Amino acid sequence: MEYLPDPILAKFGILDGIIIVIALFVVSSILSCIKVVKQAETIVIERFGKFDRILQSGLNVIVPIMDRPRPIFWRSKKTDISGIEYVITSERVVIDMREQVFDFAKQNVITKDNVNIEIDAMLYFQITDVHAAVYEIANLPDAIEKLCKTNLRNVAGKMDLDECLTSRAVINSELSRVMDEATDKWGVKVNRVELKDITPPHDIQQAMEKQMRAERDRRATILEAEGEKRSAILEAEGVRESQIKRAEGQKGNPPSFDAEGEAEARIKVADAEKDAIALLTQSLAGTKGDPSQYLIAVRYLESLKEMTSGKDNKVVYVPYEATGIIGSLGGIKDLLSGIGKS
Repeated sequence: MEYLPDPILAKFGILDGIIIVIALFVVSSILSCIKVVKQAETIVIERFGKFDRILQSGLNVIVPIMDRPRPIFWRSKKTDISGIEYVITSERVVIDMREQVFDFAKQNVITKDNVNIEIDAMLYFQITDVHAAVYEIANLPDAIEKLCKTNLRNVAGKMDLDECLTSRAVINSELSRVMDEATDKWGVKVNRVELKDITPPHDIQQAMEKQMRAERDRRATILEAEGEKRSAILEAEGVRESQIKRAEGQKGNPPSFDAEGEAEARIKVADAEKDAIALLTQSLAGTKGDPSQYLIAVRYLESLKEMTSGKDNKVVYVPYEATGIIGSLGGIKDLLSGIGKS
């Protein structure tokens, strides 16, 4: 015997299903009407495709079907399992009002002296006008990147390689000013632009290293020369001060004192010789000896001794008037023989 479902029960089962579906639809509609916006975030709402309002932070209610959030292109950085970072651009309805940073890929730039360098830059910006950021530009991240790269070429192209390497602050300030003026109509405030790295070609790097070594050697040579110069100056100043001190010390002992002492010594020597001559004359009194012959012979002998007293002298020089020496020697002999007889 076959079982036939009761038409009344079947009727109530279909009704329950419809009620459940309607309840789910109502619940989902109510949930879609409620939008919770986090702090420092906003959502642009369009009604039938036209701008209606901007949802602020907190609990907000929209009309289903009539109101829809307007998406905006946004850029985010992801990291894969191998640790490699990559940037993706996607659509999102929530607009972040906090300061953002875009890290661009390295950009090839030709400097004023025709050197091709790579510059890695970062851009810090903040959305100040949500309506302009959504409706004044189609793809805000892409537009900011293209504008930054273009202005970076213009700014760096006006400088030489050395200026680019030593004037990063100038490049940052100039690029920030240009970017801020260009992005003002997009409702974006560019706070600053930072250059992470400037990479010149390999051959230029080698030339810069050689230049650096040469500059350091030059500085070392200059410092060494300055040290020697200073040492010579100090030594000369020391000698000069020593001479000044010696001269000041000799002021209390004038040259006249030395001359007087030398004169007195000569006088004493002369007096001694006079006394010796007097004694010799007195002793030769009554003899045939001549004191002058004796004195001359003594002077000749003293001179001959001085002439032959050198260390390596091998030749004995005899004075021109040798006969005078011989005669003097004869006089000394007669003198001594006369003294002996007396």
